[in-house]
Amino acid sequence: MLKKLTTKRAGFTLVEIMIVVAIIALLAAIAVPGFLRARKRSQASKILNDLRLIDAAVDQYAIEQGRLTGTAVNVTDWTNYLKKDTNLWVTGKDLFGQDYGSQTVDTLPSVPAATKATLSDVTDNSFWSPFN
Repeated sequence: MLKKLTTKRAGFTLVEIMIVVAIIALLAAIAVPGFLRARKRSQASKILNDLRLIDAAVDQYAIEQGRLTGTAVNVTDWTNYLKKDTNLWVTGKDLFGQDYGSQTVDTLPSVPAATKATLSDVTDNSFWSPFN
């Protein structure tokens, strides 16, 4: 007697797999630019926060050292008034390696031009206010 071999076919066809891969690629193409924009926006917020910290550090230095309005404050002086072991305290530079430089008492620090240009696609002048 002949027995008929029955085989069960389990799995996906090549077309089904290609459709799933295409859908995943489409979703990635939609999501990745949003993630990159959010990353740059958070970098801009970090730099804005650093500017606030620098302003407070310069003010604290001027009060403790009795400096007058318009006095220049070196990087080594204002970084001493920041939290220890932070990137800003160690280098005096922003996330992109741009130096904040010496500051002036009672003058707001400004965003380095190269940093502003790097983040110009996610920020405008009103974002940086009052640290233009």
